[in-house]
Amino acid sequence: MAWTALSVWLSSPWLNDLAELTNWPFAIIAIGFIAYVPGFMNAFMISSLSFDRRPERRPLLQYPGITILVAAYNEAAAINDTLTSLARQDYQGPMQVLVLNDGSTDETVAIAQRTLESLALPANFDFRVIDYPVNAGKAAVLNRGLQLAEHDLVATIDGDSWVRTDGVTQIVERLYADPANTVAVAGAVMVRNSRENFLTRAQEWDYFHGIAAVKRMQSMYHGTLVAQGAFSLYRKDALMEVGGWPECVGEDIVLSWALLEKGHRIGYAEDALAFTNVPTRIKQFSLQRKRWSRGLIEAFKAHPSLLFKRRLTTLFIWWNLFFLPLDLVYTFIFIPGLVLALFGFFWIAGPLTLAVLPLAALWNMFIFRIQRKMFRREGLKVRQNFGGFLFYSLAYSLLMQPVCVWGYVAESIGMAKKWDTK
Repeated sequence: MAWTALSVWLSSPWLNDLAELTNWPFAIIAIGFIAYVPGFMNAFMISSLSFDRRPERRPLLQYPGITILVAAYNEAAAINDTLTSLARQDYQGPMQVLVLNDGSTDETVAIAQRTLESLALPANFDFRVIDYPVNAGKAAVLNRGLQLAEHDLVATIDGDSWVRTDGVTQIVERLYADPANTVAVAGAVMVRNSRENFLTRAQEWDYFHGIAAVKRMQSMYHGTLVAQGAFSLYRKDALMEVGGWPECVGEDIVLSWALLEKGHRIGYAEDALAFTNVPTRIKQFSLQRKRWSRGLIEAFKAHPSLLFKRRLTTLFIWWNLFFLPLDLVYTFIFIPGLVLALFGFFWIAGPLTLAVLPLAALWNMFIFRIQRKMFRREGLKVRQNFGGFLFYSLAYSLLMQPVCVWGYVAESIGMAKKWDTK
């Protein structure tokens, strides 16, 4: 709040000049969503994360049974690695892995079966391939797998993810270390193919800094808003209580909000690591982020009462509501303002815009320090990726936020929905 008040005071000349040029409502909305709201969010994250003292994760005397659902659609290029990583888990309890082929048109099933024949599985592991010949969508195939789950804990892992050897163990330990009303835990998803091009290099920072920091902060307020399908853990009875995964493009966020609406808690296991392949081309990236934006709108439409639920995590439901005007203002006001600045017109973007850089730099240094400490505890090293960081910090939003607006519009006008965005 102090940072926001300082921002308002420093920007008063800018606000007055823009109001004279346009009008006061436009000036307040433009500068509010260009500077004040993002500044408040960054300052809030820094101050919150500085107080992060989550319960210590400890080994269990006995590890419960867990069913892992691997939804796969045309994952021939990656399914071998995913199953190999699961076969190498150090999990000490019973572990059932169901590969749910959702009508793939490539060699996903054949490769998965050959992989299982070649793996030396521990006695407590049970791997099976379930072949559904007709594509039904991710939510439908996960619900089919849920009906086959033999254990009280259910995890989801994407068919193109590599899970670290201790990933399953640590996400289960986090569930049991967290408060008793925790029914789901989001794992930490990082980028596996970050060295392919500038786009994947930038996404490495997005996952390592942005997404990880937000999930970590939200879990402190007892409500991580998305237990993502790429790697998350659930209590089976909680999944059954809300009817499993809903039929929509953002099935993971809508499911997560359904759990929150029931009063449950969703945690975050910052050191239960899975590495996933991110989009390598602009079109792939745009389709993925468009789908994420549509999922956010679906969540608001399905669970609007969360905006008025009396619990700490309600703050972040409102936070997400601000993403819509933030992305709209950035796309239709700030980006044109950058173009105007190139021609010497500093009405929208100008010298005062640079005032947000110190806070952005502080935020990046702060979360980098937190994440690097976690990596070191896990025996990992943060690879040098300065070029990707420059692209992430300077140009990433120019690509991502217009795509988010596209997703909001697509959901609002009812465009056709599709799971496969590869």
